[in-house]
Amino acid sequence: MDGFSPEEMAQFARTWTDGRPWEFITNLTAIGDHMAGSSGDERAATLVAEAFTDAGARDVEFDEFDLAHWTRGETTLELTAPDERTFEAIALPYSPTGDVEGPLVDVGYGTPAEIDDQDVEGAIVVASTTTPSGGRFVHRMEKFGYAIDSGALGFLFVNHVPGQLPPTGALRYNEEAVAPAAGVSKETGAWLTDYASRGGRVRLTIDATTEAGTSQNVVGHVGPDTDRELLVCAHYDGHDIAEGALDNGCGIATVVTAARILAAMDLEIGVRVVGVGAEEVGLVGAEHLVDTLQLDRVAGVVNIDGAGRFRDLVAFTHTSDWTEDVTARVADETRHPIRIEGEPHPFSDQWPFVRAGIPTVQLHSDSGERGRGWGHTHADTRDKVDDRNIREHAMLTALLVRELANEAATGEIPRLDDESVATAFGDADFEVGMRAADIWPEHWG
Repeated sequence: MDGFSPEEMAQFARTWTDGRPWEFITNLTAIGDHMAGSSGDERAATLVAEAFTDAGARDVEFDEFDLAHWTRGETTLELTAPDERTFEAIALPYSPTGDVEGPLVDVGYGTPAEIDDQDVEGAIVVASTTTPSGGRFVHRMEKFGYAIDSGALGFLFVNHVPGQLPPTGALRYNEEAVAPAAGVSKETGAWLTDYASRGGRVRLTIDATTEAGTSQNVVGHVGPDTDRELLVCAHYDGHDIAEGALDNGCGIATVVTAARILAAMDLEIGVRVVGVGAEEVGLVGAEHLVDTLQLDRVAGVVNIDGAGRFRDLVAFTHTSDWTEDVTARVADETRHPIRIEGEPHPFSDQWPFVRAGIPTVQLHSDSGERGRGWGHTHADTRDKVDDRNIREHAMLTALLVRELANEAATGEIPRLDDESVATAFGDADFEVGMRAADIWPEHWG
């Protein structure tokens, strides 16, 4: 990496002790429920806009879009045989109102092979939030979709993390699902698995509404005004049951902090910084960006979803040799390890850009454990945050963006090849699950 000006070095130095990342995440988590389409969502967007402006971004504005706004009602899970008792459960977003009863069938991790091994016709399926080691992580939407397509009447998603923490998470992208589903704690799941082995039956009753609503992206700019630009984003929305500190309060705090560093840099091309709305309910804000931006101007995308949480960064480069090479160089030259994963996935805000052929990198962080941990539960709270990670990851993000900007200014950046991307998803064994979740692009065949 080339040398830095005194002002750039001074900004890096100030970031080491900057109290504003902690102040920002404190204010964001104090909102509580900031699920897309809610009043808390509007408050969170305002907070992001103020933070971008304070960081030195210019022309900060809100860009509103429509979405299917889901609202949680009451959820009841009753065991009807061989005993009679109730368990705590919470509806999964986009679950419809429903009242279903049937035998419990335990499908383990909920992989397609495990579901195929069981007779789930007319059943209430029980599946874990985690995935067996040795393969890719199988997403909740895939498990639900495949179980329902196989004849299940309902779906129970069992947390693999102890602590009486039923998990949440959307069943579909921006539309109501076709069957009721709920999350239950690991402790409840242990009972349900036991009852399933003894011919147990349950009744799942959910009250929920899905109606027209709106959310917004928060957009600002740093660096020069150039025809070509980079896009750096993080979603700021969370689930209604928690503060959203880790997912994705740390991510949007990282982008705000990186924006302050980037605003002090002499960048070769402009950078659009975006607080993305409605990621948790279907990447709706990211889809709106792809629909409204001049994509031929976007050289690349850096999506911060999961960074700032834990010590070491992970970079998902989604088949882009360019973002992989630049990320590896930044890791080597800063002596900060970044584990690079080239395998793609469709479950964060880079996905609409990958489909459009734009090189991307998603910055995540490694907890050392598989799965979401505290994320998507009541326990995703501010006390889990170490803002040293936010500040350090913001500096690494700024360095990565600087290097990407320098290269994008001096030559043509190769777009992603549609056939190669489709092949990569197929090779990673995504096709069955993505088809079950109804997110496999039709033009991929």
